[in-house]
Amino acid sequence: MPASASQSELSFYIHIPYCVKRCGYCDFNTYTPAELKVESSLTEISRDYIDLMLGEISMARTFSTASKVPTIFFGGGTPSLMEPHDLKRVIDAIGTRFELTQDCEITLEANPDTITKERLIGYRDAGINRLSIGMQSAVPHVLQVLDRTHDPENIAKVVTWAREVGFEEISIDLIYGSPGESKEDWLRTLDAALSLDITHISAYALIVEQGTKLAAQVKRGEIVIPDDDETADKYILADEKFRAAGFNWYEISNWSKSGSPSRHNIRYWLTENWWGIGPGAHSHIDGRRWWNVKHPTAYRERIENEQAPMLDQEVLTSEEIAREEIMLRLRLPRGMRLEQFNLEQMAILENFRSENYFEEEAWSAGEITLTQSGRLVADRIVRELVL
Repeated sequence: MPASASQSELSFYIHIPYCVKRCGYCDFNTYTPAELKVESSLTEISRDYIDLMLGEISMARTFSTASKVPTIFFGGGTPSLMEPHDLKRVIDAIGTRFELTQDCEITLEANPDTITKERLIGYRDAGINRLSIGMQSAVPHVLQVLDRTHDPENIAKVVTWAREVGFEEISIDLIYGSPGESKEDWLRTLDAALSLDITHISAYALIVEQGTKLAAQVKRGEIVIPDDDETADKYILADEKFRAAGFNWYEISNWSKSGSPSRHNIRYWLTENWWGIGPGAHSHIDGRRWWNVKHPTAYRERIENEQAPMLDQEVLTSEEIAREEIMLRLRLPRGMRLEQFNLEQMAILENFRSENYFEEEAWSAGEITLTQSGRLVADRIVRELVL
């Protein structure tokens, strides 16, 4: 386990590694009941798994001197498969061992086909106050390519129910650049998302990860990934429509209405401290990172034997911390101060400035903020700065 944290706040990421079906593009650490070769019901899996997580939360209290928890994020997998009262057990365990801040943001990722109004009432009563709904697309043939099984018609129902039971912060996740997705398909998805009573939108370009079903289909030539120019056009289209609807970008792939960014994710980009609970979860405290064993069975064995589930760890050097700060903070509108860069890096930045990749007003104030075109080449800018 890591050394004690010096910072007073510690966020928690709670990994729920279960899905009914694995999506073709997904390389997350998640498992279906068939992959785990278990015959237990999801209710039994939920209860037993939560018992294990409570053990790791106790370890977090032992090794962290942090006093307050500003954010908790239930990710996956499909966290909305878990019973509301079981997720409440996790929140209560953290609240018992630490102090939840008065405005603690508690987020649940949700698959719309696993949600009912009754479950939403249960999640709200458990203390969850932010929903992140996996919409991905409003177009059936695009969802089919992604292996998403949810009914796109259910998105609007879930958002309506969520509002009715008291959720004020609701986010929608979208994916663009899928094989066979036309500009018209993407427009249809954007219009459908913006018709919803939501406060936040995430839009990610599809990435073909090695080892996934999608990667195998691409390799066999069964499907063709759109070129970079087409994907960039879709980003621009989304950014312009989001902005016109009152959503401002606060990270390259995230837009929110005023006062509604994901505070949990911002803590990642600012390299604040967080503890990842569950198999395969990653953590960071004061420049030290570690990650847990990946498989739920191995995780169970560690916890039941009162052993730390950590698989490995690393301590970042000052140079690595500086590089990570560039990689992460340049993704934010607040960017970085020019004084943080050396002469060689400033020469690189000047070249990119000449291509209109930085906002001139911010530059004049000694800061870097990416323009829309700059956001499209952010990876290239970072790559040249940190090499």
